[in-house]
Amino acid sequence: MALREVIKEVKEEVMTTFFTADEHYGHTNIIKYCDRPFKYVEGMDDFIIENHNMVVGEKDTVIHAGDFTLAKKPIAQNYIRRLNGKHIFLSGSHDYWLGKKYEAKILEWKEEKQQIVICHYCMRTWQRSHYNSWHLFGHSHGTLTPIGKSWDIGVDNNNFYPLSFEQIKKIMKHRPDNPNRIKK
Repeated sequence: MALREVIKEVKEEVMTTFFTADEHYGHTNIIKYCDRPFKYVEGMDDFIIENHNMVVGEKDTVIHAGDFTLAKKPIAQNYIRRLNGKHIFLSGSHDYWLGKKYEAKILEWKEEKQQIVICHYCMRTWQRSHYNSWHLFGHSHGTLTPIGKSWDIGVDNNNFYPLSFEQIKKIMKHRPDNPNRIKK
């Protein structure tokens, strides 16, 4: 199914939208690379899935901004089956399971009239950033300081939870304007 069809389908039924990135399910080395507080990858996976399911309901939408898993497609699908919600995936650095033809790298999303640009990688400017649109990114695992109305939605930066639109809205309320914002 094409990304547009998935988005149309989930928007018709959506309760709450959540955003996340960099789960790295099944990736043993991410524990040491990011100094995650887990001894074994199974414990990490279970913890992130439990946190996810604690806040995400079956009718909610979750946008994953890359690095969901390095595993092959059948294993990725097993992880997805364990997660509440309807899922939209963007490619990250390790999402080989999505296939070579998978084109979704950047998603422009609108919620409550708010323009949001979601990408695995952090950008300095993005679509409509000069109008103070928001940018949600991953990849940096909480090590990159966001600029303007941007935020790292990766699990390492958010206590291993996905963030709801309402949580993002509260975060953005306290973020400075985008550096390239057009002054009125």
